[in-house]
Amino acid sequence: MTKPRLFRLWLALGSVLMVLLIIVYWDNVGTAHFYLHTSLSRTHVLAPLPTPGQGEDKEFASDVDEFLDKLLASDTKQSEFSRKKTKQSPVLVPSKPAQSHMEESVRGYDWSPQNAQQHPNTGQQQAERRSVLRHFCANSSLAFPTKERSFDDIPNYELNHLIVDDRHGVIYCYVPKVACTNWKRVMIVLSESLLDRGAPYHDPLDIPRERVHNTSTHLTFNKFWRRYGRFSRHLMKIKLKKYTKFLFVRDPFVRLISAFRSKFELENEEFYRKFAAPMLRLYANRTSLPTSVSEAFSAGLKVTFTNFIQYLLDPHTEKLAPFNEHWRQVYRLCHPCQIDYDFVGKLETLDEDAAQLLRLLKVDTQVHFPPSYRNRTASSWEEDWFAKIPLAWRRQLYKLYEADFVLFGYPKPEHLLRD
Repeated sequence: MTKPRLFRLWLALGSVLMVLLIIVYWDNVGTAHFYLHTSLSRTHVLAPLPTPGQGEDKEFASDVDEFLDKLLASDTKQSEFSRKKTKQSPVLVPSKPAQSHMEESVRGYDWSPQNAQQHPNTGQQQAERRSVLRHFCANSSLAFPTKERSFDDIPNYELNHLIVDDRHGVIYCYVPKVACTNWKRVMIVLSESLLDRGAPYHDPLDIPRERVHNTSTHLTFNKFWRRYGRFSRHLMKIKLKKYTKFLFVRDPFVRLISAFRSKFELENEEFYRKFAAPMLRLYANRTSLPTSVSEAFSAGLKVTFTNFIQYLLDPHTEKLAPFNEHWRQVYRLCHPCQIDYDFVGKLETLDEDAAQLLRLLKVDTQVHFPPSYRNRTASSWEEDWFAKIPLAWRRQLYKLYEADFVLFGYPKPEHLLRD
């Protein structure tokens, strides 16, 4: 046997040994049950995922991916058995939330009952949404920043909105102001990543809001870098290929109004100091401001919606820092042209979409999406909210969020953009 063959043999054996050591490590860290399998059978074929590089790194990555892919496939039956063994009894959905669950009420939600009727063609509806998304990601007529980059080009800090549930093979990209609190609660129940007196939560509404939004609660793609180093991207790609990926979106302008109401019309110390105070100085000519939000509100000092739009359109804003997640564009949060999402839900059809998704994930007997609500920030309010915004600003704002309108099939708000 020649020296090159011996070298390749030792390299292959060393690679397998390293992978096995890492697998042992995966099975013993974290609280998110890092099982290297999925119990979901996929009925569609995803597009080929980007390859990481050239030369030896590319060959090594290919070997690792192939090995782990086989391991995932061989473990599917055991995963199905474990899932059935730990299957919970159905959760009863209350007709209205208990008193302890009413933190959402101060954020403009109406918990009155709704008649949620299943759309007769939900499968077709999903196919259309995904088709529109793929079409405009491939169509050169729609241009926006980051569109052409590959998954490997996305910095790790931009992957912090991708939450992973390895127990059920699910990846959720959360979008603030689009029912993300309750979807995070559902992900916690499914992944059993949070315990209450030693036992996993069964009812999503039992999980306190402050724990839902604690970054340590969820396993996100961003955390892979600290745990797996150079293998992070390989593992991400395997999960993106095998797992069911979903997100929920909403009309971009309505989402902006909702974000403004939630963060600036209610007393929020963090957002006052970080955003409201600078806005008041820059756009309201306020030189001396109270140090606390309660003092500011008592003095009648509040950011107006016009100030907020000025802030979004100011070219200096993002030179200082990227948009906050509550008003950052969805294409920047979830990378829909780099990740082939299997399910695109909308807040406007939340009831039927949530029910359809939980059936798709085969968890509808284990967990229910919390009681439906109508957010009072309705699309019919847009004209009132934008009445004092100059036409030129409205047009600039549309260009800023145009990609979200087009990619997710929301009609252009012509009534706000014409004289």
